[in-house]
Amino acid sequence: QVQLVESGGGLVQAGGSLTLSCAASGRTFSAYTMGWLRQAPGKEREFVAAISPGGGATSYADSVKGRFTISRDNAKNTVLLQMNRLKPEDTAAYICAASRTFPNYNGRDYFGGGQGTQVTVSS
Repeated sequence: QVQLVESGGGLVQAGGSLTLSCAASGRTFSAYTMGWLRQAPGKEREFVAAISPGGGATSYADSVKGRFTISRDNAKNTVLLQMNRLKPEDTAAYICAASRTFPNYNGRDYFGGGQGTQVTVSS
């Protein structure tokens, strides 16, 4: 299994940028698809972005395509989510999690996610 810790959230104005980071422990990190999910109060956890085990393929939710970029460094066991042109509707807790399949657009199929890091976008 893999343990994951997210960081990098904060308060930003609409149109601004943030980079989220996920640090993973465990020797099997490079075997998993890694994804970012998000959950707003009162809403279901939703898929945001994912990257294949080797990093050669990525997938995004339509709502963030063209604005967010996911990347990974298997040597450092890290996953990043670069978020640009943020919108108030991007406000949520962002959760880093793993999956055994790629692509995987179902947030419920991911595992290992913690409480996440809060992103708040003001209008």
